[in-house]
Amino acid sequence: MTEKNTSTVRDWLRGIEVFARPLPEFAPDLAPAEPSELFLAWLTAAVEAGLPDPHAMTLSTVDESGDPDARVLILKNADPSGFQFAAHAASPKGMQIAGTPRAALTFYWPEFGRQVRVRGAVRPEPADRCAADFLARGETARAEALLARQSRYLTDPDERERVLEASLARVKADPGLVDPDWTLYTVVPDVIEFWQAAATRVHVRLRYERDTTGWQRRRLWS
Repeated sequence: MTEKNTSTVRDWLRGIEVFARPLPEFAPDLAPAEPSELFLAWLTAAVEAGLPDPHAMTLSTVDESGDPDARVLILKNADPSGFQFAAHAASPKGMQIAGTPRAALTFYWPEFGRQVRVRGAVRPEPADRCAADFLARGETARAEALLARQSRYLTDPDERERVLEASLARVKADPGLVDPDWTLYTVVPDVIEFWQAAATRVHVRLRYERDTTGWQRRRLWS
């Protein structure tokens, strides 16, 4: 890319308006003591407004070299104990979590200019809960997971169709079949931040930080 093109792209990006729409107000002084209560209120608002994929989130981990990695997943549950997602233990994210059992989650609802950032330790749930999550997936999703090939190079798309068809036949023949490496994970947060955008760029930020006495609420500069 030439310098001229770089400058053109830079000017083009600067010219895109952001937060130029009615946005909700956020009064941190009225926020509940328990952050999961506030999170569920924001998530409920997104669902009721019909926002697309309101329970999608970015999961960030680090690999064995300390390099960051991120991908979008679906939230499985959220309550005072933590935030849950599921993955195959042999997948890159599963192996990264095994090596460094900490992660960050990011939720973003652009229509509302709202963002929630979560950071904490990651723990696997007991086998029965992992199995229940696996069996709640659709047949094709279970068949794909049983292949345990996520993120590997796909050199022959026809082979994928063949092995997936065979795996799907296994699932249909044994509806109770569970992959023992399928894992339901819980992020146990020690920090949760709520971010409300403002057209003025004076955004409102509230951080919950856990200490030995419970959750502490602190305002942040925008």
